[in-house]
Amino acid sequence: MQQRSVAFHTLGCKLNFSETSTLSRMLELEGFTKKDFDDIADVYVINTCSVTDNADKECRYLVRRIQRKAPESFVVITGCYAQLKPKEISEIPGVDLVLGAAEKFNLAKHISELAKGDSAKICSCDIEDVSGFTASFSMNDRTRTFLKVQDGCDYNCSFCTIPMARGKSRSDSIDNVVANANAIAASGVKEIVLTGVNLGDFGKGPDGYKTNEESFFELIQALENVEGIERYRISSIEPNLLTDEIIEFVSKSKKFMPHFHIPLQSGSNKMLGLMRRRYKRELYTEKVEKIKNLMPHCAIGVDVIVGFPGETDEDFKETFDFLHKLDISYLHVFTYSERDNTLAVDMKEIVPMQIRHERNKSLRNLSYMKMQYFTKQHTGQTRKVLFEIFEKNGMMEGYTDNYLRIQTPYRKEWANEVVDWNL
Repeated sequence: MQQRSVAFHTLGCKLNFSETSTLSRMLELEGFTKKDFDDIADVYVINTCSVTDNADKECRYLVRRIQRKAPESFVVITGCYAQLKPKEISEIPGVDLVLGAAEKFNLAKHISELAKGDSAKICSCDIEDVSGFTASFSMNDRTRTFLKVQDGCDYNCSFCTIPMARGKSRSDSIDNVVANANAIAASGVKEIVLTGVNLGDFGKGPDGYKTNEESFFELIQALENVEGIERYRISSIEPNLLTDEIIEFVSKSKKFMPHFHIPLQSGSNKMLGLMRRRYKRELYTEKVEKIKNLMPHCAIGVDVIVGFPGETDEDFKETFDFLHKLDISYLHVFTYSERDNTLAVDMKEIVPMQIRHERNKSLRNLSYMKMQYFTKQHTGQTRKVLFEIFEKNGMMEGYTDNYLRIQTPYRKEWANEVVDWNL
């Protein structure tokens, strides 16, 4: 039998990248040859996101592209968009298979049953039935690996579809995570980024219940002792779950980098209430001050949503001023987009799209200034940089421990090595 080929494309978050990499390895074990997405392949798999409208549109665009270059190839859609809107996706011309959250990791079995010309097959399920946890991590892609340790979310923020797309909060066990970290170390990777939907909620078993009484704090303590891994980063953690003991541990750790990404979403308590967030801005300030007192050099990234229903000019100014005063390093700014089946979609006082975009631009400019200031603070210091293995136009890049991006002419002996760098 002729060997079949597969190509993957990932939309969205680090969690999706870790899962795509695992799916790719699963298919290679089944005898598939991996190809670049721009090449001609027998099967194309698109792992989707549904945090913004753009991810939905990009999915449609990618399917059209495949149809033009490889009309006889199979197209499989999985990920969050597939779970939320399977029927809608199945009606996109060229789509052969839609896999929901529970069936994603049964990809090989489903591909073997496909026949071209049949109508699109939907293998989705009620999100209430999604209870398993499948560990995944990216490999052979870069110097850094994204390791999934938690999935799903029990929070019900009024703007978010993730609980409907990924199900209830559930985690791997500490023993399994440590075993995966050891396997990653054996492959030569130096840095692991811990990923999940709600990382700080780590400790709930695969069925979503707190069966093993493990915690995120216990997890990072265990990972500190894995030989061969030189660096860990925590991808994102909710402010109400970022405990003082976690901050204090990172401040003393030799392996956990001085870098936190902490979602805020709004600097207005009124807006945080409408968003159904589980904290107020005062708690956020406390967390930032605690981090900076212990680690003045620590990078802090912030997620913010602009244009949420009911956000007045005064509310936005409150957010802008709050962030302007806060000792943070950069922002990830999201323009609010309406999502079906969320509480926010029915809220009145809709912010015009032009104003949403203006607010986004304003905060992106603030982010640029924050990063410039943060970078300048470290001029003259020596910090450790892990350089990536790739060469691009004669250059290589890496990140300092506190997430400053460094570019320099390529030197082979620096690839995947931690180097002392004078800023």
